[in-house]
Amino acid sequence: MRFPILASLLFITSAHGADPAVPENVTFLRDIEFANPDNQHLQVNLARPKEESGLHPAVVCIHGGGVRAGKREGYDKLLVTLAQHGYVAITVTYRLAPAYQFPAAVHDCKAAVRWLRANAGQYGVDPTRIGVMGGSAGGHLAQFLGVTAGVPQFEGEGNLDQSSAVSCVVNFFGPSDFTKSYDKSVDAKEVLPLFFGGDLSTKRREHIIGSPLYWVTPNAAPTLCLHGTADEYVAFEQATWIVEKLKAATVEAELVGFEGAGHGLRGVPSEKTDALMIDFFDKNLKTTAQ
Repeated sequence: MRFPILASLLFITSAHGADPAVPENVTFLRDIEFANPDNQHLQVNLARPKEESGLHPAVVCIHGGGVRAGKREGYDKLLVTLAQHGYVAITVTYRLAPAYQFPAAVHDCKAAVRWLRANAGQYGVDPTRIGVMGGSAGGHLAQFLGVTAGVPQFEGEGNLDQSSAVSCVVNFFGPSDFTKSYDKSVDAKEVLPLFFGGDLSTKRREHIIGSPLYWVTPNAAPTLCLHGTADEYVAFEQATWIVEKLKAATVEAELVGFEGAGHGLRGVPSEKTDALMIDFFDKNLKTTAQ
């Protein structure tokens, strides 16, 4: 789930306080507090179309970083891209391991979705059309939101009168079954005990509860998985398992594999993966109100 520094849209982290290049038709806002669990003052950055009237579909973007690193600013550029395609988009800060173990990060991401709904009128969001995306550890969190709508133990705090359900998921190389990560990942033995407070020998139940694969029902959100076949951090089969399970539950699911690509889809043009993601969001968030 940890990844090296990558020169791609999904992972470049801009300097804190410096906005990405913002075109005239996009409004970019940063450092908006959405929740304050344990006095952590969690914030989002937000981009939206400037001139268009009416309510827009929204996308919640969840950064990666092996559950213990990463910053929301890594998706600032993506926010602008999504806003140019007619979306209100936010990128989320969540609490990291080892200081905060599962399910704190899940609580925070769901709180961000609820905050977006609670403030939909202010930011021009259609609260019935919210999707989520993430990469690596963020892909896991995005997928987890897609399969656990309405599960009380994962809600956390903040705007609990709102739903944390999402209409669709784009999962960039995120894991789906942590119980099978240890022998197929170069850093699972280092990372996962930080997230769950122990390894499989002491925290197997937590590994199962934290795996999206075990929460799939026919009510799960439609999902697109993008994954490299040579991924050494999150094995390609992790994507095949969740897509097969979703399809078996009659949920729309698609896997796009990139032959020979490693973690972070190195060598795959970001324009290609962006187009796949935006097409999927357009199909699920723009064709009809959800």
